[in-house]
Amino acid sequence: MEITFDNTYAKLPERFYSRVEPQPVADPKTVVVNEELARQLGFDASWLRSEAGAEFIVGNRLLDGSEPIALVYAGHQFGNWVPRLGDGRAVLVGEVVDEEGQRFDVQLKGSGRTPYSRQGDGRAPLGPVLREYLVAESMAALGIPTTRALAAATTGEKVLRERSLPGAVLVRVAKSHIRVGTFEYFASQGDAEALEVLVDYTLGRHYPQVEEGSSMDLLREVARRQATLVAKWQLLGFIHGVMNTDNMLVSGETVDYGPCAYMNEYDPQTVYSSIDRFGRYAYGNQPVIAQWNLAQFAQALMVGVDKEEREDFLEQAQAVIDEFPERFRIAFRQGMARKLGFEEYRDRDWPLMEDLLELMAENESDFTLTFRGLTEIVDGEQEVPAIFELPDAFDEWIERWRERLSEDSATEEERRRAMAVENPAFIPRNHLVAAALDDAVEEGDYERFHTLLEVLTEPFEYREEFEAFARPPKPEERVPATFCGT
Repeated sequence: MEITFDNTYAKLPERFYSRVEPQPVADPKTVVVNEELARQLGFDASWLRSEAGAEFIVGNRLLDGSEPIALVYAGHQFGNWVPRLGDGRAVLVGEVVDEEGQRFDVQLKGSGRTPYSRQGDGRAPLGPVLREYLVAESMAALGIPTTRALAAATTGEKVLRERSLPGAVLVRVAKSHIRVGTFEYFASQGDAEALEVLVDYTLGRHYPQVEEGSSMDLLREVARRQATLVAKWQLLGFIHGVMNTDNMLVSGETVDYGPCAYMNEYDPQTVYSSIDRFGRYAYGNQPVIAQWNLAQFAQALMVGVDKEEREDFLEQAQAVIDEFPERFRIAFRQGMARKLGFEEYRDRDWPLMEDLLELMAENESDFTLTFRGLTEIVDGEQEVPAIFELPDAFDEWIERWRERLSEDSATEEERRRAMAVENPAFIPRNHLVAAALDDAVEEGDYERFHTLLEVLTEPFEYREEFEAFARPPKPEERVPATFCGT
């Protein structure tokens, strides 16, 4: 297997990372390969399934040109400052450039201890690895910027958490792993030189349209992408669960699928993360937390600004932070207009949208099924599957909605097609993911995992034979808490 690595981060000053080697494991076996992503990156999917490919996935075998490193960073975790974190169980083996010129990190997650492991073992249990694979690929299929999963393999070894569990490694792909916490780390060191290098590198890698850019340019670009990203989360009912600054990539991709979940019934206070005891990262708080994280980013960037320019930087940075809620609102409302079949958002649409959300909350309506139900009824000629039928409580609102639709020129069929690519039928519901992982971890049976993966990678195409995957959980099936997996 030959891959052409083009490693740029490893050429930065060595205080940006530590050079490490993945720790070998006993008996690796590939369990899943992302064929589409493999082709994009130049990997042979059949090789990844082979014995040699499994050796690569877990880190036993490094490919020519690989320069394995673990990145250093810091972060605010649940608002509390942690001055040194870093890749404690992940190794970046190199960067590849696809046929379209896009650059990606290839990282092994669960490959053993690094200098940043603290008291951890650097390993990952099979369950969280498969969970990240499912949710990341679902997010990609839903059109949400995200890290991706290239492959996963078991290690043939056990890891000890609450109990002994089979170990595994995930090959994670990202446009980069540069975080807000990366900038915070060097700011906390008072390392203005490193911040200048990092700003230039990040702009060149992720925002090449900004010529001869500055720290302020970077802050503005990151704020724009974060507003769009969090709006996409909100529009699909996704709850990240751990929006620490070390989990905020400056590329604008979603990263870290530990305690995340999609909510069932609509409630802005919904929390799934077992460690979020006070609801800091509840669904309704995510836009506010994104703004808070950007404020920490701005403070870190300011350390690298010349002292005589800091007052001006502070004034401009405050304006960017203050503008963030409006940026988010615009992105969210425009997205909501698309979900409801409107050709464009008009200011007077918001009361209609707000009333829908209040109606959903009052009736404990399933978030995903409500919007898909509206999609199914927008074309009066279509037969609506029973699973998407809306309760009578929505009748009056639906009349108002249809009146608003009549103001646009699109046909019912055109509206339905447009809405169908905004409102999925399938999401990775907690109870479905948990059942698939239980089979894999407890029985070594991956059939349910692969079926769920097939469904989730085509989320907008409703198929009657997969109706069970669209349904919300029964009371006895509910999985109310998710875990980090560390």
